[in-house]
Amino acid sequence: MRKLLFFLLIPSFSFSQPMNNVESSLKTVDVYSREINTIYTSGIHFEAPNWHPNENYFLVNSNGRLYTIPSSGGEMKLLNTAFADECNNDHGISADGKWIAISHNNKFDNTQKVQWKKSAVYVLPISGGEPRMVTPNSPSFWHGWSPDGKTLAYCAERNGNFDIYTISVNGGKETQLTFTDGLDDGPDFSHNGKYIYFNSFRSGSMQIWRMKTDGSNQEQLTNDSFSNWFAHPSPDGKWIVFISYLDDQGDAHPFGKNVKLRLMSLSDQSISDLTPVFFGGQGTLNVPSWSADSRKVAFVNYRLTE
Repeated sequence: MRKLLFFLLIPSFSFSQPMNNVESSLKTVDVYSREINTIYTSGIHFEAPNWHPNENYFLVNSNGRLYTIPSSGGEMKLLNTAFADECNNDHGISADGKWIAISHNNKFDNTQKVQWKKSAVYVLPISGGEPRMVTPNSPSFWHGWSPDGKTLAYCAERNGNFDIYTISVNGGKETQLTFTDGLDDGPDFSHNGKYIYFNSFRSGSMQIWRMKTDGSNQEQLTNDSFSNWFAHPSPDGKWIVFISYLDDQGDAHPFGKNVKLRLMSLSDQSISDLTPVFFGGQGTLNVPSWSADSRKVAFVNYRLTE
């Protein structure tokens, strides 16, 4: 479990351990043609693209800060997040395009001795500004906005186990949705707010699951030899995309492995490869990255330069 936490929930290489020997490429893949386009490549290590609903730019994190990248290509531009300079790669944009949720180390948290366990969820305006804390308890790692923008879903450790929780965007009492032993992570809402998709190790391998938004009717959707992480439903409700490690990683989500993106049709739960195999993992597809028209998915692949 501790190995898992180092790779998955520590903001790995995001601000505490930036990598200087990695080339990062922001790419998009077309769901229907499978055509892959490179939007931006840099020697700076960046992660976790969100595609703004107007499709004009992407949001990524690098070395604890958030940046925007134009969808037509162009340089990364620093986004003002005020005091939040220790952001990890769990961030995302509300469906109306007006707000950003971030996961950031609460520097005033005296309940946790380990730095990454200080992570809390905040929200701030899409144009940048002062973040407002939503989750008073830590560690908490954001993963999903409800379609109406009123609820946030996140992974959190409480009482020694990582489970999935929801909370009002205005804060208040959190609601625990999963209770099984082992990691439950990566919750993301369906387009209609009926389901939450997530990945879980409860079966002994990392697989994709879903449940009703009240936590009921939890069902396993994948059952194969891959380690499957971070299921993101398309805005039109037809697909989920997720990242698959070719080799079994146990309950870890490491950087620097052979992975591919796969696509599940929600009409019949058939699965197909969306990309060929590439070098990626942590940082590739942590957060929702669909285009608003459900035509494309954004992701990051990496190349070691030394």
